[in-house]
Amino acid sequence: MRKDHRPYWLKHWLLRLRRWRCRHFLLPQFDGVGRDPEIMHPPSVQVFGRNIRLGDFPHLISTPDNCIRFTTLGHRGGDAFINVGNYVLISPGVRISAAESITIGNACMIAANVYISDSDWHGLYNRTRPFRCTAPITLGNNVWIGDSAIICKGVSIGDNSVVGAGSVVTRDVPENTVVAGNPAREIKKINPARRMITREALFADAFRQAHNMDALDRMLLQGNSLRGWLRSLIFPRQGD
Repeated sequence: MRKDHRPYWLKHWLLRLRRWRCRHFLLPQFDGVGRDPEIMHPPSVQVFGRNIRLGDFPHLISTPDNCIRFTTLGHRGGDAFINVGNYVLISPGVRISAAESITIGNACMIAANVYISDSDWHGLYNRTRPFRCTAPITLGNNVWIGDSAIICKGVSIGDNSVVGAGSVVTRDVPENTVVAGNPAREIKKINPARRMITREALFADAFRQAHNMDALDRMLLQGNSLRGWLRSLIFPRQGD
């Protein structure tokens, strides 16, 4: 479809239903969730294990055909942890798997199909024995991970750094650094003296942000009707 044919009232009723489903079925699976989570499609967020926590204003853009997965599976019954900071964006297809500990700082952006794992899950020589090679992962604040990148065990990525799309990160990345490639190497420095605007700025006035989004919906959906929406579903035509 080229546009959203739903009437304004229907879209906002569906949004309320989505939030209800999120509160009652998804969020209780986490050990902690901060303020105002925004989950685009709650059924496609899969949570396995305990000690998985989200900070304030998390934004999870999951889709039915590309799930977001959080997994903790500690070695020999021990605890594993996933801690996600405030204002973090997680895109479709992201997999975060911890055998020990994965920490994601505030205002991070994780693009589609990224894989973050703190374990190789099998030994190099004894491949029947899991969890032999495990080391914690830490992402600093305002880190940006590009599409389909892989963050390997033991990696620490400094504040404001960027990982290019498709990169495989096998060693630490200093703060204010852009890396890319397989294995990822430094390609550029970010000027720390320049003003950095992070995702936190989007939520400086959460009430005003919500009001602006509601006004945008009213404008874009103006003139839509229930009959027109049903027609577009059953009898779509050119231009829909």
